[in-house]
Amino acid sequence: MHTRFQFLKPLIIGLVAIVLASGCTKAFLGNTSSHPWEVVSLPTEATLSDVAFTDDPNHGWLVGKDAALLETEDGGKTWELRAVELDDQQLYTFTSVSFSGSEGWVAGQPNIMLHTTDGGRSWSRIPLSEKLPGSPNTILALGKDQAEMTTDIGAIYQTKDGGRTWQAMVQEAVGVLRNIARSPDGKYIAVSARGNFYSTWEPGQDAWEQHNRTSSRRLQSMGYSPDGNLWLLARGGMVQLSDPTEPDAWGEPIVPEFSTSWGLLDLAYRTPNEIWLAGGGGNLLYSDDGGETWQKDRAVEDVPSNFYKIVFVNPNKGFILGQGGTLLRYSGDNA
Repeated sequence: MHTRFQFLKPLIIGLVAIVLASGCTKAFLGNTSSHPWEVVSLPTEATLSDVAFTDDPNHGWLVGKDAALLETEDGGKTWELRAVELDDQQLYTFTSVSFSGSEGWVAGQPNIMLHTTDGGRSWSRIPLSEKLPGSPNTILALGKDQAEMTTDIGAIYQTKDGGRTWQAMVQEAVGVLRNIARSPDGKYIAVSARGNFYSTWEPGQDAWEQHNRTSSRRLQSMGYSPDGNLWLLARGGMVQLSDPTEPDAWGEPIVPEFSTSWGLLDLAYRTPNEIWLAGGGGNLLYSDDGGETWQKDRAVEDVPSNFYKIVFVNPNKGFILGQGGTLLRYSGDNA
């Protein structure tokens, strides 16, 4: 028996090698032809959460943990820390920032909301009810005195009077969330904390609608493309895009790179066909054909950080936010 196994061992190894070679053609992706991201040095090591700009394309704000609030006046090339007097000893995490013209909002946890009407020269604290379900998670400036807030358990509120009062848009929260995203026309999609299911809501509905996940893999994150189509990231490095011809249908699962399947964290469209995909360990993937083929930007893979979020303010202005004060700035014109 032992002799027979010794005889078959080389054959088995050879067959396995053939299967791996034929099935893992995307185990190591090719390098991108250009490298449009540059590392920006910041005066903080706080993990970053969000970035937004005023009506001045050079004037923006960056937020994160430890009440990190940073300002740029040169389009994001350099940033300076700004302090806000909060009159308490609580350590806050700023999770979201948004501007409409010179009026801006910052949301954070535990319950905190900041408001400015002068581009951030001064900030005021907006009182929030102790009965607010959950803590503020995202904030979106909608116009003068108007904003839309979500909480970390899926409550949605709007204000039309500068934050003095808030109106509930959905009657019941959906539960603890892993992430939540808003479409350009006001719809929402949210992933449950365990990644077991996702929920959708659109204006006019009284409650969230729950959906089973699309495969046995737990969901990591979901969001919308600029034209309102859906995308999802699942455990094991799986990407799936909704079928643009059938709103309720999903395309075939994609695994862009098997060797980094453990850490895909966010996806963003720069243009309708150009997609950037970020993850742990400095992983940054790129597709210029809507996700059909993928390349890897190896110029940033030595950055010692997980890339948590990609934000494109417009096609020519983008940022990747990471842990430990890591910030990448899109500089495509200089690539």
